Amino acid sequence: MKISVIGAGAWGTAAAIAFARSPAHRVTLWARDAGLCAAMQAARENERYLSGNAFPATLNICADFATALGGADLLLIATPLAGLRPTLRQLRASGATTPFLWLCKGLEADSGMLPHQVAAEEMAGLAVAHGALTGPSFAEEVARALPTAVTLASADAAFARAMTQELSGPRLRIYANDDVVGAEVGGAVKNVLAIASGISDGLGLGHNARAALITRGLAEVVRFGLALGARRETLMGLAGMGDLILTCTGDLSRNRRVGLALAAGRPLADIVRELGHVAEGVPTAREVARRATALGVEMPIVQTVCAVIDGRLPAAAAVDRLMARDPKDE
Repeated sequence: MKISVIGAGAWGTAAAIAFARSPAHRVTLWARDAGLCAAMQAARENERYLSGNAFPATLNICADFATALGGADLLLIATPLAGLRPTLRQLRASGATTPFLWLCKGLEADSGMLPHQVAAEEMAGLAVAHGALTGPSFAEEVARALPTAVTLASADAAFARAMTQELSGPRLRIYANDDVVGAEVGGAVKNVLAIASGISDGLGLGHNARAALITRGLAEVVRFGLALGARRETLMGLAGMGDLILTCTGDLSRNRRVGLALAAGRPLADIVRELGHVAEGVPTAREVARRATALGVEMPIVQTVCAVIDGRLPAAAAVDRLMARDPKDE
């Protein structure tokens, strides 16, 4: 299969490396930045976003969008969520009808849309198979061929199963799912909860507090997902609970690192700038909180994270706000 990965950040690069290892695939990695492409060609690795992970000899690097699309059987859109809509517009303008999967997670800023809603809006009227590739998957570990299992979700169940068969490999196990809403909600909200987990760990609140945050955070994911039409079993699977556990506990989590820095009293603007990568939990927190309020869904942890990142509540006061809530049945 000829695969073109659109976006050469950490996750796009990791996906390109992983699939290029298979003799069954011919992979092209596209980057908008011609300078980045030249640097990757010279070093045969992405020193900017995923240093120390050598490219397979067969991995092609490309800075021309039309060339990247040419002859591709599948596109993997690996831009941050903010780049999904402009990428889809560029794809539509090209006239290509290549099936595509997006790797981004979150709710779009201002619109509050999930990625599949953005895709439906931008690709309206076109019969192009598409879906989400999501789940517990740190880019660094995927690039190093450490065992990983993820979810491929599409409303087209046959497409999801076919792509699962094509893309699964010895170190990357993929499960097909037709619950796109559930897969996307799990991937979005877990980033917000990872910020909460980082704050808790940064304040030295202990393992009990972290376990409580993850467990009660999962309850918030489920309430929000069900309100949007997700299936409970999806939220309890890889794309939900699996991704939540990884992101809330793993040191490679960008969003958890944001929480750790907030707990240390660092200004959010400085944290985001120095991170060097997109931390989707920051803009997603505001959109999840807004949509939850409109839906009448109670999400106290998400609301507290919003208060901290917006500067309305010191990180050290967040635990008191949550613990002081009225007792409830579990």
